[in-house]
Amino acid sequence: MSETHSSTGPYPALRLDERLRDTGLFLSQAVRTFKATGSVVPSSAALARAMAEQIRARPVPGQPLRILEVGAGTGAITRGLAEAMLPGDTADLVESNREFADHLSELLTTDPDLARIAGSATVHAKLVGEMGTDRSYDVIVSGLPFANFDAEDVEEILEYYFRVLEPGGHLSFYGYLYTKEVKAVIARREDYLRQARTSWVVQDWIDRYGIRSEKVFANIPPAFVHHLRKPA
Repeated sequence: MSETHSSTGPYPALRLDERLRDTGLFLSQAVRTFKATGSVVPSSAALARAMAEQIRARPVPGQPLRILEVGAGTGAITRGLAEAMLPGDTADLVESNREFADHLSELLTTDPDLARIAGSATVHAKLVGEMGTDRSYDVIVSGLPFANFDAEDVEEILEYYFRVLEPGGHLSFYGYLYTKEVKAVIARREDYLRQARTSWVVQDWIDRYGIRSEKVFANIPPAFVHHLRKPA
């Protein structure tokens, strides 16, 4: 698929109605493609800040970071990344939903929070597996809803992340609290078992490479953020 490159330019102050448009677009796509979004509202600023922790905590002060965000959506998490980025950092923003990707590209020139990284960010309207392995990253931030995927797909995605992650680099991703418990009550047996197998895969990666997990209650729904590190 094609890539959308951002450019800098004058932008108006972001108005409330523009933020509401972000939420409306997210909601309309979430209802239509819930498996790919995993939620019906955009992530909160608190979750975005937690996801950007490894960008703020860069191991070598002043050294530029190469950042990959997967499942960028309408830019809710991207705003947290942009706040933490420094001059010289670069970001590949991957979003397979074309409407989301086009909207995010527009925000890079109109949203004051995102326009500051417009010259160093590229939106890729494709699946993350289509990004190839000819580039590497210091930090990967994933917004993919693993709980909605099959265990084999999650294993493949995590293996890809660690393939393009530099030794010593960090991966951050989140999942929603109490999802498994809720599905145990309301979901069909096959769907519950599918999610259970997926959660085993995720937990195995956390057990092997996890360095920190935190709860973010200021989000709908509340979330767990997991930070993993690829061995140096």
